Amino acid sequence: MMGDDRLPAHLEVSGLLKLTQALGGFGMVLQKGERDAGTLVILTTNSGKNTRLWERMPQMDGTRHFVPSKTQDPDKPQEFDEYVARRQTQDPDCWFIELDGPDVERLIDPTAR
Repeated sequence: MMGDDRLPAHLEVSGLLKLTQALGGFGMVLQKGERDAGTLVILTTNSGKNTRLWERMPQMDGTRHFVPSKTQDPDKPQEFDEYVARRQTQDPDCWFIELDGPDVERLIDPTAR
C-alpha cells in the first residue's frame, strides 16, 4: 500500500521533465500511465549512450528507491528496445519516460556522478 507522502505520478513526471530541461537535457513521455497512482519507469541516456532503465524497488528499510533494472548493451540495442516494449505492455497504468542528458541520472539517483 502506498503512503500518502508520495507525489501523484503526473506531478513527479512533470517535475522530472522540467529538471531535465534545466540541466540542458531533453525529456519526453513514452507512455502515459495512471494519473495519480501510476508506477514510474525511467529510461536515462546521454545522446544514446549509457542507456539504462530505472524502476523503484523496495529497500530493506521499507523505502522505495530507483535502481537500474536493465542496461543497454551497445552492441545489441534492439534487445533493450524489445525489453522496454514488453515492459510497456505488461502494465498499462505504468508511466514510461525518457530523460536524455549528461547528468540526468543524478535526478533519480543522488549517488550517480
